Amino acid sequence: QLVESGGGLVQAGGSLRLSCTASSGTFNHYVMGWFRQAPGKEREFVAALNWLGSITSYADSAKGRFTISRDNAKNTVYLQMIRLAPEDTAVYYCAAGQSGWTQRYEYAYWGQGTQVTVSS
Repeated sequence: QLVESGGGLVQAGGSLRLSCTASSGTFNHYVMGWFRQAPGKEREFVAALNWLGSITSYADSAKGRFTISRDNAKNTVYLQMIRLAPEDTAVYYCAAGQSGWTQRYEYAYWGQGTQVTVSS
């Protein structure tokens, strides 16, 4: 039900904007989150946003470089990423939960993921 897009290959220092759209239904009253999973590592929290778009939370690795936002009219959430580094290489997943925040188990709905690769 959630479809991510916008991933790709970028050089270190570059930017990408990921999008996540609900293919069916609406998540306008859900908390939306972004997580990522690098090869051989566990899926980790990146950013979260409440349904109003007024409260955010970021992993330390994302603070100052990533911005989560949403457009409820378009049923879409975004993750703007700047100053990307090779360690940001991962599959990025968006997720929706009625009461989720930073923990994976708090989110009931997940997208298939989009690959972000940052070359040095």
